[in-house]
Amino acid sequence: MSAPDDDRRVEFFDDGPDILPDTTADEHGAGWGESPADDDNTARLLEDRPPHWG
Repeated sequence: MSAPDDDRRVEFFDDGPDILPDTTADEHGAGWGESPADDDNTARLLEDRPPHWG
């Protein structure tokens, strides 16, 4: 029979830095030669919204 969860010893390991980034440079405007100010697409996305979205 195993011991209750409170009695088990848990060791935590530091995995170090991430091997791969969550996003790459080409997923942002700067990766395509755009300025960082162009990254805010909110106004353009709202304007390009399909008519059936209301």
